[in-house]
Amino acid sequence: MTESTEIFCANPGDLVQLVGLSHKSFIFNLIEGGEFQSHRGVIKHDDLIGKPWGIQIFSHNGSPFFLLQPSLPDILKSTKRATQIMYPKEIGYILLHMGIGPGKRVIEAGTGSGSFTTALAYSIGESGRIYSYETKAETQRIAQRSLEKLKLTDYIEFKLRDISEGFDEQGVDAVFLDVSNPYDYLHHVKKALKPGGYFGSILPTANQVMSLLVALRQNDFAFIDVCDISLRYYKPEPSRFRPTDRMISHTGYLIFARSVTIDHTLADRKLLKEIGMIGLEDERLFDKIQDSEVQTNLDS
Repeated sequence: MTESTEIFCANPGDLVQLVGLSHKSFIFNLIEGGEFQSHRGVIKHDDLIGKPWGIQIFSHNGSPFFLLQPSLPDILKSTKRATQIMYPKEIGYILLHMGIGPGKRVIEAGTGSGSFTTALAYSIGESGRIYSYETKAETQRIAQRSLEKLKLTDYIEFKLRDISEGFDEQGVDAVFLDVSNPYDYLHHVKKALKPGGYFGSILPTANQVMSLLVALRQNDFAFIDVCDISLRYYKPEPSRFRPTDRMISHTGYLIFARSVTIDHTLADRKLLKEIGMIGLEDERLFDKIQDSEVQTNLDS
């Protein structure tokens, strides 16, 4: 087999995906002499090695499968869950919005099931670094095992610690908090981020979002965005093209901001408003102060 042919075929050590009836999917690493077993039959790994990607294969009892290379969303959806995981629709947007790519240094808390950690490690590559904080040892162990199978642990430093103690790193490119009270840790985030660095978080309730918005302004974070993401599928049938019955709608609020340095005594009020550092209440306060100063000048 030539080198160019091997590129398009399954080889020992490859991560493979078998997709069968009803879109049932199985993902595993190919091992010489290994064996895949499921209720749909047995397939020897040696029978897959050397086979071209995209080919249809059959188990010992005749169950059909397609042999594919799994995409990142496929891997994330198959992640063993110790906690609720984010969907690819959120993860993809987070990575783009926060500028996470090759060579970036990123802090995340908590590790959870390792789904987002997996996406981060794929994105930053060999030249980047992920620092993943978690308080539950068993939860982090499950995530580590999943990432070991994907051969991504070399890019990640796992830290079993409460982030109320702060972060070990400084000058990182981005910090993402998947915790219930991110507003309590923004002073630590500020110290860890490089100037202008990205902050992100995901929260389930509006009350938590409002508390975070207040804390972001108090800790000099600007360019604040809040959004949620819905995903609708359509039937891929030319004769009856229409939405399918399934839709992944609201799963959480995404909050993003940038760390900035600002002298509030010299800052332009209009600019502060445009970058989200002051709101209606702050404007009313400014107006009261300004009116008071005008009245004082008139009285004098």
